[in-house]
Amino acid sequence: MQILSFPSRAEWPRLLARPVQSTEAIEKAVAPILEQVRNRGDQALAELSEKFDKLTYTGRPVQPADFKAAENQISPELKAAIQQAYQNIRKFHEAQRQPVEKIETMPGVTCWRRSVGIEKVGLYIPGGTAPLFSTVLMLGIPAQLAGCKEVILCTPSDHPAILYAAQLVGVTKVFRVGGAQAIAAMAYGTESIPKVYKIFGPGNQYVTSAKMLVAKEGMAIDMPAGPSEVAIYADETAVPSFVAADLLSQAEHGADSQVLLVSTDKNVLSTVHLALISQLERLPRHELAAQAIKNSKAILVETEDEAVDLLNAYAAEHLILSVSNAETVAERITNAGSIFLGNYTPESAGDYASGTNHTLPTNGFARAYSGVSLDSFVKKITVQSITEDGIKALGPTIEAMAEAESLQAHKHAVSLRLASLQ
Repeated sequence: MQILSFPSRAEWPRLLARPVQSTEAIEKAVAPILEQVRNRGDQALAELSEKFDKLTYTGRPVQPADFKAAENQISPELKAAIQQAYQNIRKFHEAQRQPVEKIETMPGVTCWRRSVGIEKVGLYIPGGTAPLFSTVLMLGIPAQLAGCKEVILCTPSDHPAILYAAQLVGVTKVFRVGGAQAIAAMAYGTESIPKVYKIFGPGNQYVTSAKMLVAKEGMAIDMPAGPSEVAIYADETAVPSFVAADLLSQAEHGADSQVLLVSTDKNVLSTVHLALISQLERLPRHELAAQAIKNSKAILVETEDEAVDLLNAYAAEHLILSVSNAETVAERITNAGSIFLGNYTPESAGDYASGTNHTLPTNGFARAYSGVSLDSFVKKITVQSITEDGIKALGPTIEAMAEAESLQAHKHAVSLRLASLQ
C-alpha cells in the first residue's frame, strides 16, 4: 500500500479518485450485442453464448429435476449456512415494510401511500471464479417480500448453490445465459426470456455497460456499479490482523478493487501493513489481491474530524470503523453504502449473512444512492380522497394557484365541483 502522511485537503480529490474507466471502447463492443438480441432474440443468444461463454443456449429454463440435483450436490453444512443467511436477510428486510398510514392534511382531504411490488424483475448473477449465490439471496429475498409476480434469473454459472438459493427465494425461472446478452434479453425480451421492468445484479464491465445502455433507453436498473471497495478507519484499539484481513477480503475481488486505510496513528498504519504482507501470500487469490493492494492507499491524518471529512469525501461502498467510539463516529458519516462497527464486525458479515444487503453503490455513488432494499422492488403509489366539505375548503386554494399559473382548465375542474355544491 502507498502510505501517505498528512496530505492537504487540496490533494484529497486526486488521492481519493477511483481508477478512470474508459467506457467508450466497452460501449462500442456492447452496443452491437444489445442490437443483435433485440433483433434476433434466442438465435442471437445462442450464438453469443457459444462465442463468449462456450455455453449451448437451449431456450429452456432450468428444469425442476435440475433444482433437485443441485440441492443434492450441496453439503449439509453449506445448506444450513444458506438457510441461516436467508433467515437473517429476510428478517432485516421484512422490517422495512411500511404500513399504510392515512393522513388528513385538512378536514375532508385524506392522502396516503401504498407499496406495490414491481411486477416483473430480472436478476443477473455473474459466472467467473466466485459463484455469487449470496447475491441470489440479497436480490431474491426483497423481491419475494415485495410480491414481485415474475422474477427472472440469468446466470452463466451452473454452481448448485445458485440454483438452491434461487429456489429458496422463489425465483420464477432461471436461464443459463450470461454477459451483456443476458442483460439485453431481460431488457427487450426474447422468445424464451420475458421482458422485465427492472434489472438488478453485479457483473463485469461489459455487463455494467449493458445495464447503463439499456437504462438510457428507459429500462430501470438497481444502480450504477463499479469495482468493489472498502475504506477502514482504524485507531490504536484496532486489531491489526483483523484490519489487514478486511482489506484483503475486499482486494481479492479483483485487481481493480479499491481499499483505503485511514488513521490518526502512524503505528497503526505500519502494523497493519506488516500484517497485510504476512496474510497476502497465504491467499489462493493472492495475485489479484496484490494488484489491488498495490493501487491502494493508507492515509495518516491529524485528527478524527479530518478522518471523518476524508471518509465522507470518499463515500465508500463499505466503511469499517475499527475505533473505540465507532457508533459515535458512524453518526457523523453521511456518505457510505454500509457501515461496519468495531473489531468484531467484518465486512464479510454484510456480504453474506448478518442481514443487511450487500448490493451497494460504488465509485462514489454513495453520495446520492442507497443500497438495494425492499424499497428497490416496490413502487410507491400515492392515493387521495376528498369529501364534499374537503373540496369546499381546499377548492379556493387550487383555483387561486391555477389562475396564477394561467391553467384555466385546472381551475375549471374545481370551479365546476364547487358550483355543484352550492
